[in-house]
Amino acid sequence: MAQQQTQQAAAVPDDGTGTGAEGTRRGGRKSRPPRPKGRPSKGDVVRRIVQIVGELLLTAGIILLLFVAWELWWTNVEADAKQSQAVQGFAKSFAGPVAPVAPANPAAPPNYGKPVVAQAPEHGGMIGIMYIPRFGPDYSRPIIEGTGSDILDTLGLGHYGSTSMPGAPGNFAVAGHRQTHGAVLDNIHLLVPGDKIYVQTKDGYYTYVFRNNQIVLPSRTDVLLPVPTQPGVEPTESYLTMTSCNPRFGSQERIIAYSLLESWQPASAGPPQEIAKQVAQTAGKG
Repeated sequence: MAQQQTQQAAAVPDDGTGTGAEGTRRGGRKSRPPRPKGRPSKGDVVRRIVQIVGELLLTAGIILLLFVAWELWWTNVEADAKQSQAVQGFAKSFAGPVAPVAPANPAAPPNYGKPVVAQAPEHGGMIGIMYIPRFGPDYSRPIIEGTGSDILDTLGLGHYGSTSMPGAPGNFAVAGHRQTHGAVLDNIHLLVPGDKIYVQTKDGYYTYVFRNNQIVLPSRTDVLLPVPTQPGVEPTESYLTMTSCNPRFGSQERIIAYSLLESWQPASAGPPQEIAKQVAQTAGKG
């Protein structure tokens, strides 16, 4: 009988799980069955979630960098091209010499009388060109009627329609971006009292002299009054007011640059000497 039991035990194969003869000799205890394949552990799930979150954050960072590059670089490229086209178109159609004309009496400064004041064009119409030597020898930007995004985001300096035109008593006020869309007033903080700012229209050239700047909150619309920041005062002089965002990479404030009209000369007299070379180059004649 003992021999028969031994033969029966030997006939039970050992499948590696301890359920065969060897498992029987260990007291009949069975080992824990293996975890079904395809079911991840809690640690695997946590690691996968961390990986996904990391990939999403990396993707968001790349998108943010691309957006910053678009804002600070590509918008400037597009705006510069459109502004250059507008400036060149105006300069080529300008009826007047591109070099200063010698006065009839060199001993006496010419008297051109009161400045000619043009009527403001329709929204989007071009008033003229602004030259600011302090901003560089090639700085010339179009001045367009209107201050909406359709103007400031593409064509540069926008004229506040509620303010005066160049040469008129009162306040000729313009706005421009500082860091994007052409960055037309990026260096507004570099202006020094006494700097000349030239405005060219179809009638001639208006020379303004920078006086001072001011940092204000966006709600300070009194900078656009006929006499800036002085409500109810009748203007006796011609002001140029330029407004832009402040600080350079923010918009919490506004930086305001004030200038006064010093002189004007008709188109027939040619440009002021300081910008003569630039005017000729802009018109393709320099």
